[in-house]
Amino acid sequence: MSRTRTLTAVIGAVAATAGMTIGTAALPAAASPRPADTPLAGSVAPFTSHTRATGNVASSKRLSIQVWLKPQMAAAQRFASAVSTPGNAQFHHYVSPDGYAARFGATAGQAGNVESWLRAEGFTSVHANSQRSYVRATAATSKINAAFHVQLKLYRASAAANAGPYALRANSGAVSVPSALAGSILGVTGLDNAGPILPIDYQTSRPNGEPAGKATSAAGLSAPCSQYYGQHRSSGLPRHFGETSFPTEACGYSAGQLRAAYGATSQSTGTGQTIALVELGLTKDMFLTLKDYAKANGMPAPSTQRYSELSLGRGTACGDEFDVEEQLDVESSYDMAPSASQLVVGGDSCNNGDAGLQGLFNADLAVINGNGGHPLASAASNSWEGGDESQAPFLTNIEHAYLMQAAAEGVGMYFSSGDGSGVESPSSDPFSIAVGGTTLGLGKSSNRLFETGWSTGISVLQNNQWAFQGEQGAAGGGPSVLWKQPAYQKGVVPASLSRAPGNRGGAVRVVPDISADADPFTGFAVGLLAFHNKKHLPPTFSESDIGGTSLSAPTVAGIVIAAQQGQPGPFGLINPAIYKLAGTSAIIDALPLTSSSPALYRGMSCDAAACGAEALTTFDDQSPTMAGYTGQVALKGYDNMSGIGTPNGQTFINALRNLEK
Repeated sequence: MSRTRTLTAVIGAVAATAGMTIGTAALPAAASPRPADTPLAGSVAPFTSHTRATGNVASSKRLSIQVWLKPQMAAAQRFASAVSTPGNAQFHHYVSPDGYAARFGATAGQAGNVESWLRAEGFTSVHANSQRSYVRATAATSKINAAFHVQLKLYRASAAANAGPYALRANSGAVSVPSALAGSILGVTGLDNAGPILPIDYQTSRPNGEPAGKATSAAGLSAPCSQYYGQHRSSGLPRHFGETSFPTEACGYSAGQLRAAYGATSQSTGTGQTIALVELGLTKDMFLTLKDYAKANGMPAPSTQRYSELSLGRGTACGDEFDVEEQLDVESSYDMAPSASQLVVGGDSCNNGDAGLQGLFNADLAVINGNGGHPLASAASNSWEGGDESQAPFLTNIEHAYLMQAAAEGVGMYFSSGDGSGVESPSSDPFSIAVGGTTLGLGKSSNRLFETGWSTGISVLQNNQWAFQGEQGAAGGGPSVLWKQPAYQKGVVPASLSRAPGNRGGAVRVVPDISADADPFTGFAVGLLAFHNKKHLPPTFSESDIGGTSLSAPTVAGIVIAAQQGQPGPFGLINPAIYKLAGTSAIIDALPLTSSSPALYRGMSCDAAACGAEALTTFDDQSPTMAGYTGQVALKGYDNMSGIGTPNGQTFINALRNLEK
C-alpha cells in the first residue's frame, strides 16, 4: 500500500490559524448535499480528480471509519509552543494525555453528538477514543455512502497512489456531515485506503556481510563493495572530475561505524528512556533479528525487558508493508541508544479502513495517548509521509492536531523528510522534527572524510561515456506552501531559502530541521532474517545495504533518547532548542562539495547488479536541469537538505541538556 520511491526506477527513462492550510486541492464535483448537511472542504483525495474510477466499492463491504474531532486549535498551539521553547515560563511543564484532553480536546458533549448521529445512521461499535481525538464506527459501505453523502469508488492504482495488495478506493466527492456537527469535525479517515509514502528501499543482499557482486569497470577490472569509503575502486572508467578511478559502492556501514560517525559513547546510552518505532503491521521475529544483528556488530545483547511490541491489528496476518523498514528503524535506533527501551507499534494493515494513513495515525496516537496518565514513549520515529503538501487538506489538519498534542505532552515526533526533492507532510508541520539526510564518507578508522547534503545524481555507462540520468535520490526539503515560518527558524534559515513559493508574502517554514546519513550509496548494513520452508531449519541472518531518510530519522531519534538519560524529563519537540545550537560545536555542518574538493569524494561507482547498469553516482549534485530537482542546495550553515547539520556526539548531547534545563 506504499507509494515508494525505489532505486530501480532511476535507471529507466506554521499557518496564520493553527490547523488551517493555505490553499486546497481542487475537488471533484460532489452531489448536492442534503438540506441539513454541510460539505467538508478538502475532504477528497486529490488523485480522484485525475484518476479513472473503475467501479464502485461493494455495498456490503464493511469498513471502520474515524470522524476526527476538532480540539481548541489556537489555545493548544500556544501551549505546545510555550512548553517547547527554552526560556518560556512554561518550558517543559507538560500535560498528561488526559490533561490535554481536559484542557484542549473536544468536549464529551461534542463526541456524544457525533456518536448519536452515527448510531442513528446504522453504524455499530461506535465509540470515542479515550482522549476524544476521534469517534470510530463500523458499517457497510452502503450505510457509509448514505451517512456521508458520498460514493466510495474503486480507482486504477498508480505509482503515485495505490493501496499495495488491495484495490485502491476513495470517496469521489466531498464528505458531508450534519451542519450542527460540522464545526466539531476535522475530517473523516478510513474512506480511502491510499498508502503512505515510504522512503527508499534500496537493498542489495550481502549474506554474512560478504559482497553480493563485483563492480566491473570499462577496462575489465573489478573490485568488491567497500566496507569503508574508498576501500576499493573501479578503474579504467570514463573520465569525470579529472579521474578514471572511483570508490566502489559501500557494503553498508556497521553499528560501530555509525556510532563513531555521530560520537555515540558509553556515557549516554538511553538508560531509563523509551523510544517508539511506528510501523504498519509487524515483522516476524523482530527481536530475534535484533539479537543476531547485535551479535554480528559487537553490540550489547538486547534485553527482553527493554523490547516490546504493540499490535493494533493482526500483526503480520494482513502483510507487513514496513518489512525491512522496521528492521532498519529498530536496529539504527538501537545503535544510538542500546540501553533504552524500544516499543515497536504496528498499526493495523488490514483492509478494514485502517490500511494506510488511518492505521499510522492510530499508531502515533497510541504512543501519544498512552494510558491516559502518560505517553508510552518520549520520542517516536516515523519513517513515512502522508503525501506531499498537496494532499487532502483534512489529512494535514488531523496531523497538525495530534502533533500539537505530542508537543504539549513532551513527545518528540521525528519524521523522515522524504527521499526525493520536494516537501512532504507531516514532516513540514512546525510541530514535527523533520530529519533530512546526508552523504557520509567514513575512512578506515571510521574517521569522517566528508559529509554533505544528500542530493545524488546518477549516470550510466553508454558507449564508453557517462550518460547523465538525473536525480537518483535526495533528502526531502525546501520551503512549505502551507506553514508560516515558526519562531525557532527566524535568524537561522537564510531569507533566500525561506522565501514563500509563488506570490505569497512573508517567510515560511523550511524543511528539514536536522539530519544524519541517508544516501544509500553511503548507507547502513541492515540485519535481516530469511525464513525457510522447512520449519526445522533455523532462519538465516544476513546484512544488506540500505539508505534513505528512514535511516536518518531513527538515528537522530536514538541520539536524542540517549541524551535524555538522567534528565528530569523528556525533551519533547526539540526544534526550538536545536536551532539555538546551529553554528556551534554541537553541530557538524554538512558542507557543499566544490571543485576544490577531492575528486574521489565527489562520486562512487555502482555495478549492474545493484544499479541495473554500470553507473557513476555524483554527490551533492545540484543541477537545475536535473530531473526532479526543486532548488535544494548544500550550504555552509542551514540548508534545505541537512537542516542545521548533524549531531556532534557528546558535545551535542551536553549542549542539548544545558538548553533543556
